[in-house]
Amino acid sequence: MDSVGNIIVYFIVAIAIVFFSFKAVTTGKILRAATYLLFVLLGTAVFYFQLGYQFLGAVQIAVYAGGIMVLFVFAILLTHKPNDASGMIESHRKTIGVVLSGASAVLLLFALFYMPLLHGASLAECIQAGHGITMREIGEAFTGSGRFQYLLPFEAISVLLLACIIGGVTVARKS
Repeated sequence: MDSVGNIIVYFIVAIAIVFFSFKAVTTGKILRAATYLLFVLLGTAVFYFQLGYQFLGAVQIAVYAGGIMVLFVFAILLTHKPNDASGMIESHRKTIGVVLSGASAVLLLFALFYMPLLHGASLAECIQAGHGITMREIGEAFTGSGRFQYLLPFEAISVLLLACIIGGVTVARKS
């Protein structure tokens, strides 16, 4: 990840992920939201490929961008009319959502800088100590299964997401 081309690709994909994430939560049509989410998942796979994790990138495409998105689309088609647009969010709910999103962003940034990341040291401690952190080390910390690595919580969240989808389909079929 040292070449200029890789850095440019990184920023282009990062901007695309932010853009499509924003579009996924602000669009009124649920199938478009699922399509935007697909682009976000594909962008995440590009990050894995840039870090040298070809297997994880392929799994991201096959499982999440392929399987989970198909499950989303089936759940959407079972529960809603495909071209039906949802109503606009009421003003007070939108304000609450913006406040909670901002608070979540602050908490995530705090966790990023102060949670143990590399060998028990936080990102802030590594930066202050002058230790150069490579993207490879950060990728290994997030996708590893050892101490101070975060693969298990990542996979637990994906299982929870799958359970929520199955529960949503079950509730929709009963009503």
